[in-house]
Amino acid sequence: MPEKRKLLLDTIQGKNPNRVPVWMMRQAGRHLPEYRELRSRASSFLEFCYSPSLATEATLQPIRRYGMDGAILFADILLVLDALGLSVRFEEGVGPIIDRIEEMKSFRPASQSAVASRLSPVIETVGRVKDKLDPASTLIGFAGAPWTVAIYAIEGQGKTDKSLARLWAYKKSSELSELVDILIEVTVDYLAAQAEAGADVLMLFESWASDLSPDLFQCLVIEPTLKLTTKLRGRGVTQPIICFPRGAGTMIQQFVDEVNPDCLGLDTMSNPDFVNRNINQKICLQGHLDPLALLSGGEKMIETIEALLQKYKHRSHIFNLGHGVIPQTPIENVQETVRQVRAFKRIE
Repeated sequence: MPEKRKLLLDTIQGKNPNRVPVWMMRQAGRHLPEYRELRSRASSFLEFCYSPSLATEATLQPIRRYGMDGAILFADILLVLDALGLSVRFEEGVGPIIDRIEEMKSFRPASQSAVASRLSPVIETVGRVKDKLDPASTLIGFAGAPWTVAIYAIEGQGKTDKSLARLWAYKKSSELSELVDILIEVTVDYLAAQAEAGADVLMLFESWASDLSPDLFQCLVIEPTLKLTTKLRGRGVTQPIICFPRGAGTMIQQFVDEVNPDCLGLDTMSNPDFVNRNINQKICLQGHLDPLALLSGGEKMIETIEALLQKYKHRSHIFNLGHGVIPQTPIENVQETVRQVRAFKRIE
């Protein structure tokens, strides 16, 4: 039998298949009853992430239900902070709480071997998913980008205005650079291990690229990302890389010009006309239906889906959301979105 093609991987590689691949950020999560049942088996979210059997099942659930073209590893961007020795916990209704770094001289990161040992269950999950995944599905490994993870380390939580972390850039720039460099090295090791274990594509989540001046965006988002991806390539990692600098705004063009990712993740506020005018046509795009449109459903959702597909029909495009699936999203809305994307035929 001929080998099954991976539609999503082919699209990133510029092979321009006629059908648009689809997957959704946070497609494995609380909107699925099977996920909620699975989550109840673990005493904490960290235990859930570090259990290869549970994390494998969570990764595969949306593939079974929706037939998504991409399966994203079930994990969390803050696992690297936990592995480095910071106390990380997740509180219902609050989100992550981290034993934050107040000054770098008091931070004693775990050794490279200790970090690798702590993250080894995640790497085992990659291998397990790879073994069970339909060969036509693309396995996406991921990590948080250095600036975003640094924010959590400095702020101690996620629901902040990020001013404390940004103040480090002005008042403690050398300490911030030290922290970012540590995160780059850890993330390179982590993603390289995911690639070796079987990930077909790697994704970098820069969830907090917004609210930065152009100068800070350059030194906190562009330069660390470029350094990280260059190191990955230097390690022999050849898998395509998706970068998702959420909230980058008009800095997105400079980001792409300097980092040159294989695929660019677009957020909800991205303007398709601006993107098509200013982003290299050779760069694959991913996105960017508003998660609230998915939540709402109905004709407006269908119209929005069609409009996005039409805007990007002349270039490589992976259909996704501009952010993650909202927990209250009806399953039938996700099913209908997948049907609409499946029915669309792009122009060769």
